[in-house]
Amino acid sequence: MQSLVPEFDSYLRRFDYRERKDMKIQLPELFERYAKGEIQVIDIRFDEEYEAWHVGFGDHIPLNELPDRLDEIDKTKTVVTMCPHYDRAEIARLYLKLNGYDARYLTDGMLGIVDYLRGDRARDYMEKIKGDA
Repeated sequence: MQSLVPEFDSYLRRFDYRERKDMKIQLPELFERYAKGEIQVIDIRFDEEYEAWHVGFGDHIPLNELPDRLDEIDKTKTVVTMCPHYDRAEIARLYLKLNGYDARYLTDGMLGIVDYLRGDRARDYMEKIKGDA
């Protein structure tokens, strides 16, 4: 039986421990690299979710619109996909990876961002971003 998705077959055959590590990013690295302008963050949630709440940085491209909006994504940067946890972010990451992007997903999810950037951490991070700009 011939596969309908040869790119995915090829990706799976090459999948190893290095790729398992490289497909993920955690908050400290995300914030450090975002402040340096090395990362494009994409919130892939549905419009209604985004309207209800968002974290204040990154671009919003819903997962179901991703195939039609690839021209909004910078191929020179690492693309980090995010959603509340990480399930849809991993789908988006894999799609981008198979389309030639250096893509990772945020393991901590957006709920992790909310927890991480409270109080002093939010202030300190925003000062860092403004100071590096």
